[in-house]
Amino acid sequence: MTLSGRAPGIDLSDPGRAQAEATGARLASVPVAAVYASPIERTTQTAELIAKHHGLAVEPLPGVIEADYGEWTGEKLSDLAKTDLWKTVQAAPSRVRFPGGESMVAMQARMVAAIEAVAQDHPGAAVVVVSHADPIKAAIAHFTGLALDLFQRVAVAPASVTVVELGPLGATLLKCNDTGTLDELAAKPSADGGGDAERDDEPEADPQVGGHG
Repeated sequence: MTLSGRAPGIDLSDPGRAQAEATGARLASVPVAAVYASPIERTTQTAELIAKHHGLAVEPLPGVIEADYGEWTGEKLSDLAKTDLWKTVQAAPSRVRFPGGESMVAMQARMVAAIEAVAQDHPGAAVVVVSHADPIKAAIAHFTGLALDLFQRVAVAPASVTVVELGPLGATLLKCNDTGTLDELAAKPSADGGGDAERDDEPEADPQVGGHG
């Protein structure tokens, strides 16, 4: 296996498309206001399979793009795993800058900034942001107060869903690496049976539904 990173021209595989379609179906009942995606083919394709259930166009969000692995891009993972830098990525990622690429700290900072900007643009709404494993893990670490050096303890599977509510007093992690039911995020009928009611347990926040393709 190779580290694809930001390499262009890599589409979803057939299994990947099936996973993305399943995620789109799971999110179909969630009242999604907007769908954003990392501007890479596979994430954009994943986002399109989600957005079609809501009649939305996918909006590119450069801030949630895959980490810039620089000279590591396209290299075999088995070869990279033998390097000292790989060991540092696993043990102390906050000290890592990929050769010819970006640092893990910079990746986390631009990921968080992009999510915060989306939250400000869609107050009180559910928004889907499709990104990649390492950026999502870094964002989870930030919003839960976990040190970046511990982010490797977080698992993010392909086509999984992570949900964070962002409010004026901070963030709440509702789901992480989830591939099960999303029933509690679905729109609730109002008392008179017409339209969607505002949930009593939902604060003024933005559930950021993030997955990676």
